[in-house]
Amino acid sequence: MKEAEIQRLEELSKFEKEYYAKGFHLICGIDEAGRGPLAGPVVAGAVILPEGALIEGVNDSKKLSEKKREKLYDVITEQALAWAVGIVDNNVIDEINILEATRKAMKMAIDGLSVKPDYILIDAEKKVDTGGIPYLPIIKGDALSISIAAASILAKVTRDRMMYEYDKVFPMYGFAKHKGYGTKAHIEAIQENGLCMIHRKTFTKNFVK
Repeated sequence: MKEAEIQRLEELSKFEKEYYAKGFHLICGIDEAGRGPLAGPVVAGAVILPEGALIEGVNDSKKLSEKKREKLYDVITEQALAWAVGIVDNNVIDEINILEATRKAMKMAIDGLSVKPDYILIDAEKKVDTGGIPYLPIIKGDALSISIAAASILAKVTRDRMMYEYDKVFPMYGFAKHKGYGTKAHIEAIQENGLCMIHRKTFTKNFVK
């Protein structure tokens, strides 16, 4: 690993280092993918990395290519002390709203961990049921914490894989290309074909004939 990459990852680990110094050992990062799309689930990732872990290339998932995210997904899941994802589908999103659905997905991810963390770093979200585990919400945390960045990659890859599968079932919408986001092509497909079973009705009501 090049020196510049080591320095970047060391900087990305500053929150983890701070809480290791305070006596915590199992620090979990949490992030979500899919808060904004018109279709599909919202997915949360939770990752506990080994103390001092520097995984080359880890960054905010939005800054990485799909190919790079896929590779990092495998490395992260191999090296993590524990990891899990929480998935909340479009029907629940419509029922309880996207904010509550995001919190629910995060709780599911926490509950799915095989190792219980003693501290949690969460991307932005302030009101998450962590089961009493102390946590810190960090604005733009996926760009500031290596644990949250790793969680963002797991969440994004998991959701993208699901959207590829949905594309096979509903090819007329183009889910493989836009992953359910509100692109011009997606909105036109909704107007032409109506909604399918994975569309969020509370998000698409303005686009339905």
